[in-house]
Amino acid sequence: MNISFGDKNLKKYANDDRLASRKLGTKRAKVFKQRLDDLRAAETLEDVRHLPGHYHELKENRKGQWSCDLDQPYRMIFIPHEDPIPANADGQYLWIEIRGLDVIEITNYHKEK
Repeated sequence: MNISFGDKNLKKYANDDRLASRKLGTKRAKVFKQRLDDLRAAETLEDVRHLPGHYHELKENRKGQWSCDLDQPYRMIFIPHEDPIPANADGQYLWIEIRGLDVIEITNYHKEK
């Protein structure tokens, strides 16, 4: 799967293990790299759906974004490259047709409430 980064710092962390460990912490940096490796190895988003990391669609003000767990409570947030996002007649996103994504942030979005 093709991965890009909407945040220049996240791109730096993805390409520099020492910097990632220093800025994210060792545990979060390690899991961040594992999630990126899983996504790069996948052909479509469907391929990671049931892997560790609890990949899932977000709702409400984050509709159109996906999340996967890093270290609790932090998540990696990403959006598909496809525009519009492929969906069926019922409006459900078609994970199998998503072949690229843009990592936009690492956050604890639960604190936003």
